[in-house]
Amino acid sequence: MAITIWGSKLGSSEERQRLRRVYEALSDGELERLAHEANSLTPEAKAALTLELSRRKIAGEIEAEHIGEQKPHPEVRDLLTIRQFRDLPEALLARTVLESAGIECFLGDDNLIRMDWLWSNLLGGIKLRVRQEDALVASRLLEGTDSMPSPEPDYENPPKAPFGNIET
Repeated sequence: MAITIWGSKLGSSEERQRLRRVYEALSDGELERLAHEANSLTPEAKAALTLELSRRKIAGEIEAEHIGEQKPHPEVRDLLTIRQFRDLPEALLARTVLESAGIECFLGDDNLIRMDWLWSNLLGGIKLRVRQEDALVASRLLEGTDSMPSPEPDYENPPKAPFGNIET
C-alpha cells in the first residue's frame, strides 16, 4: 500500500527522485542538521539522505553518529509524593526549604492550580515529590517547619518607629 503525499507515492521511484533533488539543493550545514533529526524521516528519506551525504563525502561522521540513531529516553525516576498542599504559596515555601537543603524536589499539578485555583481540590492539591532515597530526610525537614510557631503580634508592646516617636 502506498501513501500519496503532494502527488507522489512513498516508496515509488518518483518519490526517491524528488527527495534526491531536494537534498541536492541543500547546503552541507542543512544536510547535517537534517541528519541530526533523521529519526523523524521516512525510510525513503533516510536512504536518500544517506546517499547524498556519501556523495558529498560527509557521510562518515554524520551517518555513523546520527542516521537511525535512537534518542535516549528521559530518565524515569521513582518519585514519592511526601506532601500535598491546597495553596501554592505553602507548596513553594516547602520546595524552597528542601532545595536550600540540597534535596531535589518537584511540584506536581502546580501549573494547573496556578491557572485555576478551584481545581486544587479536584486534583488533590499541589504535590511535593522527591526521590525515594531523599523522602525520609525531606519529610523530617518539613516536619520541623510545620512545628515552628508563627509569630504572634505583641499588641501591648508595639515596635517603635525607626525615627523615634512622631507626634501629630
